Amino acid sequence: MFKSILAFMLLVFAGCFCLPAVSAQTEARQDAGENQFNTSNERIGGLRLGMPEKDLQGVVTCKPQKAREIYEGATGEHVQTWKYPECGVVLKMSSEHKGGPKTVASITITSPCKFATGGGIQIGSTESEVAKAYGQYRDPEPNLPDKKTFVAGSIYDGMIFSFRDGKVVKIFLGAAAE
Repeated sequence: MFKSILAFMLLVFAGCFCLPAVSAQTEARQDAGENQFNTSNERIGGLRLGMPEKDLQGVVTCKPQKAREIYEGATGEHVQTWKYPECGVVLKMSSEHKGGPKTVASITITSPCKFATGGGIQIGSTESEVAKAYGQYRDPEPNLPDKKTFVAGSIYDGMIFSFRDGKVVKIFLGAAAE
């Protein structure tokens, strides 16, 4: 009986000290997840990563200039750049097989594009507007040589805002580094 009481007391004692620590770790992980930038939820105008090429019609109204399709060893995908210079849009399109149906792998917009991000940022927005919309997702060490950038998420999966004279001149969504 003494052993049973002692074992019970040890369990209660351990629970008093261990459960709060486990609970705090769980809360920290949940908070980190809420503050992590999610590229799959982000939009630039009507564009999103993973969007099938058939859904692009009507979203980007200019005619694309399509580069040669190449195999990208880092991803194992066949990729092709689709430039829409009159609209200020460049899409990296990818497929599993050469000539196969493509999806949007990255999005870059510049002037004269009027598309806005999910946070309401567009070409011409200010640095402070970007910080207000995406500050909680800012990568403190983006590993980019150019200090005139703001990275939401990371260079491996995020959104990169480039500035000139305090204004957004380019927005990139996707993986800038592999």
